[in-house]
Amino acid sequence: MVSMFLVVVGMTLSEPNWLQAESPARIEIGTFSAAAPDGPWPDGWKPLTFPKIPQHTTYRLVKDGDRVAVKAASQASSSGLTKEVLIDPKEYPIIQWQWKVANILKAGDVTKKAGDDYPARIYVTFQYDSTKVGLFGKAKYEAAKLIYGRYPPLGAINYIWESRAPVGTTVPNPYTDQVHMIVVESGPGKLDSWVTEERNVYEDYKQAFGEEPPMISGVAIMTDTDNTGESAEAYYGDIALKKRS
Repeated sequence: MVSMFLVVVGMTLSEPNWLQAESPARIEIGTFSAAAPDGPWPDGWKPLTFPKIPQHTTYRLVKDGDRVAVKAASQASSSGLTKEVLIDPKEYPIIQWQWKVANILKAGDVTKKAGDDYPARIYVTFQYDSTKVGLFGKAKYEAAKLIYGRYPPLGAINYIWESRAPVGTTVPNPYTDQVHMIVVESGPGKLDSWVTEERNVYEDYKQAFGEEPPMISGVAIMTDTDNTGESAEAYYGDIALKKRS
């Protein structure tokens, strides 16, 4: 699969189209349930594809029971849906989402490049902050800005549905330590059931990277099977960031 560093670059090539203006208790990131089946994506959501991966996962708004959700179908493919935001994780530390997975991947393995595929993942990226990198890191980010037109994110958290790693496992992505993988669900025990998740992304970032997080710059969903060559089907429900209760 393409380097995960390029994934997070691809999520932030244009200016955020939503800026935090007020201070509600909850910020809706993806209100897929309010959309129409086969209709347009909710405001700000757009495809995320990778030039070196010709096969793309398909995403559709569908009716699943009594709700509208995003259906992802992947066959030896990879792509995602992303939304650019600018949100302070210290003020809105809780990310909440719903998802449903139809199958796990036999060869999925969070510790290996060849197994870096997941039936479902939620991607959270964090804005570049020059005070948090050394001279070599700054040079790398400046080079990326020359190529892509703006700085790539400082880092990212992936919340994943893994094949066998224990829930709670947190490891660097096998492609880059700028991305940390957190196993939220694992194995077949909850397949074909809607599951609501909540994570403290502020604390997760501090635990993964050992420092205070910068602003959240993007949220994405992705179902990918390009490394394993397998197939996967998943559904994504609404996504929100919340203040602590």
